Amino acid sequence: MFSFFKKKPAATPPPVATTAPAQERSLIGSALVQPIEIPVPAPVAPERQRWIEKLSSGLRKTGSSISQVFTGAQIDDQLYEELESALLMADTGVKATGHLLDEVKRRVQASGATRPVQVKNILVDSLTQLLRPLEKPLVIGEFRPTVIMVAGVNGAGKTTSIGKLTKHLANEGVSVLLAAADTFRAAAREQLSIWADRNTVEIVSQEGGDPAAVTFDAVTAGRARGKDVVLVDTAGRLPTQLHLMEELKKIKRVVQKADATAPHEVLLVIDGNTGQNALTQVRAFDDALGLTGLIVTKLDGTAKGGVLAAIAQERPVPVYFIGVGEKLEDLETFDAREFALALLT
Repeated sequence: MFSFFKKKPAATPPPVATTAPAQERSLIGSALVQPIEIPVPAPVAPERQRWIEKLSSGLRKTGSSISQVFTGAQIDDQLYEELESALLMADTGVKATGHLLDEVKRRVQASGATRPVQVKNILVDSLTQLLRPLEKPLVIGEFRPTVIMVAGVNGAGKTTSIGKLTKHLANEGVSVLLAAADTFRAAAREQLSIWADRNTVEIVSQEGGDPAAVTFDAVTAGRARGKDVVLVDTAGRLPTQLHLMEELKKIKRVVQKADATAPHEVLLVIDGNTGQNALTQVRAFDDALGLTGLIVTKLDGTAKGGVLAAIAQERPVPVYFIGVGEKLEDLETFDAREFALALLT
């Protein structure tokens, strides 16, 4: 079974007290003082460090406006008002902004913080805790094939994300079959075929055919050929296009006819640039399909990266991957702490 999630460093053991020779012991008042061994935190892998740096650079437009709030000399009502405005401008949303402000104020009071930079660190911790429920591994291997439906609006980067995800899977030795269920857009089929060639994987495609029929054939073929994963690329559509949303539901029903346990994952690709509109899409597609995960693209250059906090507060669908560029390696697993630090440093 494969779990496509950042390997976390081994848990750091608690400090271990060592007993010093009797002559080295000293008494301060009535307290016995002994030397303590302080463990060194495990270093971050170089490739992950490069990713974190790229993420920080990509989130700079969002983070810089928030970080400016903490450049003053004191903690006062004006600081909190400016922080509220900055979070709302970053599309954090009213509910998540209110939650974060309440948490920050509570922790500031409890800790006795006196400097704005301390408030910033508290915000990092509060945002991390808010985002933590979005952390979840994409597990492959419990079912064979694992059928993954991928949906999204036009222009969100859906087909490109499928190509990148295919690369992630192939790198781990997972066999993938692509299903080109966006049958009415020739460019989508051609793009998916290019990704199939790049990653040396098979593809089931049919010009002008019924998307549900193509998906049925792909799932059947995936099982017959012993594939680990069948990735289904569906046609891009807006959640307001009700007839197309019904087509998505039909694809899901037909998948279940080919495999009663499928689809095992229903992913939505959202464009980080769309801010609160992305949350609207998550709600609509989740109501229609029952989403199991998200892929958030185009976070580089956006000033609306706070939308992940809004999603965590209002519709906490797990974020499997986030993207900050067009290259294959620019799609990586989501880590709440990394994201919070990248946003606010």
